[in-house]
Amino acid sequence: QVQLVESGGGLVQAGGSLRLSCVASGRTFSRYAMGWFRQAPGKEREFVAAISQSGGSTYYADSVKGRFTSSRDNAKNTVYLQMNSLKPEDTAVYYCAAGSIVVPQAHLYGYWGQGTQVTVSS
Repeated sequence: QVQLVESGGGLVQAGGSLRLSCVASGRTFSRYAMGWFRQAPGKEREFVAAISQSGGSTYYADSVKGRFTSSRDNAKNTVYLQMNSLKPEDTAVYYCAAGSIVVPQAHLYGYWGQGTQVTVSS
């Protein structure tokens, strides 16, 4: 079992930055690939980024590539999503998720956090 808690969301102006954190419970955090997803009102949940168990490999949606960076600190059981050059279309609830492989498909992640709201004003 893994419990995930996101934090770091908020309101920011376009062009600004935020860093999301996701802290995992348990001692097996390093065994999990971690994903970031987001869901805007009236839209389906979409893949944002993923990072491998070691942190050596990362993958990003085209819409955030070059602006967002995912990293992890296994000693702190934490994964991060650094979001720069934010746009109004980045507004959504952001979720972290834990799974066994690094994939963009949400249904392959078995554990999810409760989400944190990110709002980007124009």
